[in-house]
Amino acid sequence: MTDNKTPNRRSLLKGVAVAAGAMAAPMVATAQTTTSLRFQSTWPSKDIFHEYAMDFASKVNAMSGGKLKIEVLPSGSVVPAFQLLEAVNKGTLDGGHGVVAYHYGKQSALALWGSGPAFGMDPNMVLAWHNYGGGKALLEEIYKSINMDVVSYLYGPMPTQPFGWFKKPIAKLADVKGTKFRTVGLAVDMYTDMGAAVNPLPGGEIVPALDRGLIDGAEFNNATSDRLLGFPDVVKNCMLQSFHQSGEQFEILFNKGKYNSLPAELKAMIDYGVQAASADMSWKAIDRNSKDYVELKKGGVKFYKTPDAILQAQLASWDKIIDKKGAENPLFKKVIESQKAYAERTTAWQNDYMVDFKMASRHYFGKKPAKKA
Repeated sequence: MTDNKTPNRRSLLKGVAVAAGAMAAPMVATAQTTTSLRFQSTWPSKDIFHEYAMDFASKVNAMSGGKLKIEVLPSGSVVPAFQLLEAVNKGTLDGGHGVVAYHYGKQSALALWGSGPAFGMDPNMVLAWHNYGGGKALLEEIYKSINMDVVSYLYGPMPTQPFGWFKKPIAKLADVKGTKFRTVGLAVDMYTDMGAAVNPLPGGEIVPALDRGLIDGAEFNNATSDRLLGFPDVVKNCMLQSFHQSGEQFEILFNKGKYNSLPAELKAMIDYGVQAASADMSWKAIDRNSKDYVELKKGGVKFYKTPDAILQAQLASWDKIIDKKGAENPLFKKVIESQKAYAERTTAWQNDYMVDFKMASRHYFGKKPAKKA
């Protein structure tokens, strides 16, 4: 006699197994591993530059949906600011946030991503040269030449930096001579040629040195950073406009081995995260720097335009520096020639096409002549 219940029982058991498998499958598919990267910036935690580093990490972390977690520590947490490149190269850190000019001591050509007038290019144009004019390949060549196994992204065009903060206003070139001054990169050579005695201190050490009289003047970067670092607490005179660092940008570093181990999708997120952070940083800088410029003036800081004679002296000093360094260092000469060729074309275009925005600003916000009675 046939048991008609047996096939039904078998079907039922099979159905339960299939259902159980269907329930388990999504759990397996959604499981993921988080890759954690430990970064350090070259900036104090209170500086807006460290905030920019955190902004980049936040964007990439959010885009990865939990697959990548970049943690950013402030300067000095693992290594001093000027040792960031070595720490990332060795794998002591997985990555970092700083500026290329901080590696100047290892290869003078590295300072050309920031120091000097960049042949009239503004910071965004220097980034255009880097990404589309051959700069990126040159930077990779330089890092290879000094055995630094890193992946570098440049981003974030910085506004033109002030000539410096001084105890007394700088009215003429002679006022620079003998001044104990802080700057970095090839700006060290520029200010030295102009007669200053230069000390290249990290950002967090500048104001204490000014306060103790170890230096007479210093430059760092922008109204927000300078205010947060405490410049107006010890110095009340700031000279605006300069060619010493008029085209600088930030650098995001990765240890190459760590970067290469990432899947292609995370590398793409990092690439687009850099671009997004670059745009956001430039907008935030305009907003925050302008607000802090107002607050600095309210706090009694006196701002002066750097005299044209000093700006011309900077250009003359720069000409001597690049001739000397170029003769000594083939890579330096190679970068200079690349920048100059790109600048000749792009500055001609920009200078011809861009309207004089100062004219419109003066029209709306300048002092109006008194009306005749």
